[in-house]
Amino acid sequence: MNLHELAPAEGSRHKRKRVGRGPGSGMGKTSTKGHKGLKARSGGKVRPGFEGGQMPLHRRLPKRGFKNIHRAVTAIVNLADLDQFEAGMVIDELALRNAGIIKGGIDRIKILGNGEVTKSFSFKNCLVSKTARVKIETAGGNIEQ
Repeated sequence: MNLHELAPAEGSRHKRKRVGRGPGSGMGKTSTKGHKGLKARSGGKVRPGFEGGQMPLHRRLPKRGFKNIHRAVTAIVNLADLDQFEAGMVIDELALRNAGIIKGGIDRIKILGNGEVTKSFSFKNCLVSKTARVKIETAGGNIEQ
């Protein structure tokens, strides 16, 4: 096989449709756009979600509930997740993000008492539940606000 013998597979290449080139082409006069109407016009296209004037689906469906735009997003961290940190470390949002424990946009962090604490940690800018507070303080850690 030589370079000049290379050719695309049969039927894989199509000729470009040349519209508006006279009646002999089969695509003259209205240039495949039919007669009048929105799609025959310049720049005419149907916007996404348009159902021909029928009430659109997103307006036919009932709206339910309430979306609080002022809701504070709280990241939940259990004491069992904190085993990977070294003793005496300051645990704050940055440390938890670097460890991959919390991700995404959050407003606050809450430490819950699920699990045991074997090392002493210093918590900064975290909400702490009562059971977690007791476990942290018995392990020798402290909580700063």
